[in-house]
Amino acid sequence: MLTSIEHMVKAASRQHCKVSDVVLEYEVLTSGRPRDRIVEKMHKRLSIMLLSIEKGKRLTERSPTGLSGGDAARLLSHSPVQDMLSEVLARAIAVAEYNAAMGKIVAAPTAGSAGVLPAVLSVIAEHFGATEEDTVMSLFTAAGIGMVISYRATLAGAEGGCQAECGSASAMAAGAAVELAGGDPEQVSWAVASALSAQLGLVCDPVGGLVEVPCIQRNGYAGAIALSALYLSLAGVKSHIPADEVIDAMYAVGKALPESLRETATGGLAATPTGVAIATRCTGCHPR
Repeated sequence: MLTSIEHMVKAASRQHCKVSDVVLEYEVLTSGRPRDRIVEKMHKRLSIMLLSIEKGKRLTERSPTGLSGGDAARLLSHSPVQDMLSEVLARAIAVAEYNAAMGKIVAAPTAGSAGVLPAVLSVIAEHFGATEEDTVMSLFTAAGIGMVISYRATLAGAEGGCQAECGSASAMAAGAAVELAGGDPEQVSWAVASALSAQLGLVCDPVGGLVEVPCIQRNGYAGAIALSALYLSLAGVKSHIPADEVIDAMYAVGKALPESLRETATGGLAATPTGVAIATRCTGCHPR
């Protein structure tokens, strides 16, 4: 098990390679599967991610609950500025809306935060002219970061709040994007720390227990934070707190959150008068 961002970064620096190479080599050694088969499978995951973006962008009908659908297309049509940020927002929301519409997505690290990674990496790949192979390798970096978070803390909103889902997705996307943009292993670790520290304490309060409100928009915000962490890290702005310690802090904060703010739909926005009213009128959706 990959247990430390610091160890991954040191291994990559020592071997004069990328973090993704360290993660891929670890997967080869621990799984016993050939390298090319592992890479081929990651290519398929990338294909599903990119397809979910395109289908989500064109989605105009509402989800089965009527709570979501069409916002990504609206953003792409009416955004006053078409830049990297607007594209990340639109693509992250597109995947999250497609998930709510029962479309096929890659739950990386979870279904509720599935829009962040594909949105950020696809935009960065286009902006920097990265190849498909480069993008696939950056997914291994994201996977390694996710494994460390899973080991040291949690990826579950029910255990750690939304900081553990969208926060972790943002950290994974930020670190992977730094590598994809040409950053070094140490800059990858700074981006992980920066993105996750910006979301410490983020609660999980899905209205009616559904992964739509406010979850879909939070995918966009988490993507924007990942983009910010990328900018900071590539500029040489270091995180004062090491990535592993930020992850440990996230877990401690998650344990300190009351149950009402950990995916039970009994606190936060889910407990507001409007949130309760939405839950009441949604078919098969009742406040707990």
